[in-house]
Amino acid sequence: MKHTHVSVRIHCIFGTKDRQPLVPDDLQSRLWQFLGGIARRLEMKAIAVGGTRDHLHILLLLPPTIALAEAMQKLKANSSRWMHEQTGRPFEWQEGYAAFSVSISHTDATVAYILNQRSHHARRGFGEELARILSRHRIAA
Repeated sequence: MKHTHVSVRIHCIFGTKDRQPLVPDDLQSRLWQFLGGIARRLEMKAIAVGGTRDHLHILLLLPPTIALAEAMQKLKANSSRWMHEQTGRPFEWQEGYAAFSVSISHTDATVAYILNQRSHHARRGFGEELARILSRHRIAA
C-alpha cells in the first residue's frame, strides 16, 4: 500500500447499553485518551474524542486497511474491558453505532462539536441529539 493515499474521516457515535449513565465524570478524560490509544494501535487516528456519561463521539481518520465495522468492534470491545477493569462493574456499549463521513472542510466544526459535548448536552439529551443528526443525514431512526 506504499502508493495508496486516503483521507477518510468518520464521525462515530455510540451510547452505553440502554443509555445508562455508566461513564463516571472522573473517568471520562482517561477513557477518551484510552480510545485514542486503541485507535493508534490499529493504525487509525482519533482526531477528537468526547462525550458524556451515556455516549461518546469519536472522529476517526481511517486507514485503507481497516473496515469501519472492525474499527468499531475493536474500539468498543477494548474500551468496555478497560471500563470494567477501572470500575469493577460490568460495562457495555450499545450494540450498534452511528457513523457519518466528514469532509476536510467540516473537520474543525466537527472537532469543536465533539469536544464541547458537556455544554451541548446541558440543552439537549442524547436521544434528541441522535435523532436530529440522523434526520440531517436522511436516515430513518
